[in-house]
Amino acid sequence: MSDVLIRIKRAVLAGRFEFSHKAAEEMDRDGLTPLDIAESIVNAVAIYKTIRSHSPYRNRRRETLYVIQSTNLVGVPIYTKGKLVAEAGIETYYFLVSAKRAE
Repeated sequence: MSDVLIRIKRAVLAGRFEFSHKAAEEMDRDGLTPLDIAESIVNAVAIYKTIRSHSPYRNRRRETLYVIQSTNLVGVPIYTKGKLVAEAGIETYYFLVSAKRAE
């Protein structure tokens, strides 16, 4: 298991994760709860894909997004896309920019 996935899982287990407005809307649309998302990430065995995102509108123009596809504890396949963020010397947390049922 990768060091990044371990850091993501630790952040999620410690409750240090948030959802973007888009991710919250996707979860509502698919009938998913924050607990479903947390279970899916904790159950993951690998990061499915790493994306290098570019945007002139962010303070940091380049960021790394991690895509995780895994199931919650009852077997519902879930797709998440998020990033690790450090704030004020506190251990990193996982900010989810997308969270929905996997297709």
